[in-house]
Amino acid sequence: MTTLVTGARGKVGQAVIGRLHAAGHAVRAASADPSALTVPDGVEVAELVLDRPATFGAALLGVRQVFLYPNPAGIHELVTAAEAAGVEHVVLLSSSSVLGPDAEQDPLASHSLRVERALAASTLTCTFLRPDAFASNSFGWARAIGGSLPVELAYPDAHIAPIHPEDIADIAFEALTGDTLTGRSLTLTGAESLAFREQIALLADAVGREIEVRRITRPEAERQLGAFMPAPMVCSLLDLWEAADGRPAEVADTTATLLGRPARTFRQWARENAAAFAGH
Repeated sequence: MTTLVTGARGKVGQAVIGRLHAAGHAVRAASADPSALTVPDGVEVAELVLDRPATFGAALLGVRQVFLYPNPAGIHELVTAAEAAGVEHVVLLSSSSVLGPDAEQDPLASHSLRVERALAASTLTCTFLRPDAFASNSFGWARAIGGSLPVELAYPDAHIAPIHPEDIADIAFEALTGDTLTGRSLTLTGAESLAFREQIALLADAVGREIEVRRITRPEAERQLGAFMPAPMVCSLLDLWEAADGRPAEVADTTATLLGRPARTFRQWARENAAAFAGH
């Protein structure tokens, strides 16, 4: 049984491919640019471009499971092609943002929500993985920290429960190879609630020097973030952080509750990735 992994250039996709291959499962890695993929020997590669349905047939040939990154472009055509190809199960890397009260209008949530709804309306068995904040989102501070500059935040005491990407890959592997998670919708977090300020303190410990945290106004944060993302997304993100300011984040399912083994901590992630914050 071949498993197709989309978004195969992403960290989670790469980790899922590695786990499946090491366990002896047939894997096909899909990307809009398969020539750019680096995969283990024995892993097939395929072109799959979500807004080009002509690429679906070859990518899905002989596939019974799909690990899917959420992209609403072409999702209805992809679902139809998957049903016709005999796909039985889709594990979607969704987002906890789909559970928000304004998910349909929220630019952070609507992307994943549209994909979930297309899958839910299909004949496919679907497992939805809805991680909350990734620990790797902290790479957004790497430039400032590496340059010995303060990390500027409008809401430094906003809490999240960051999940290590390797934990997501472990849960995805279980969803693809076992039956305990099949058909479920799972909100995934790390095991502890941390304020941004606390995360930065753990990064400081990992790199061996102090890191200043500087509070800035919301308009200043809007200008800074606006250089990297559209204004509606900036507004949504800052609203989320404002609501979490000083409020511990809810811990949901983790590798401990789902797989019976401890969740990786943010401290562990920080130590593993300290070089990215060390500067030159």
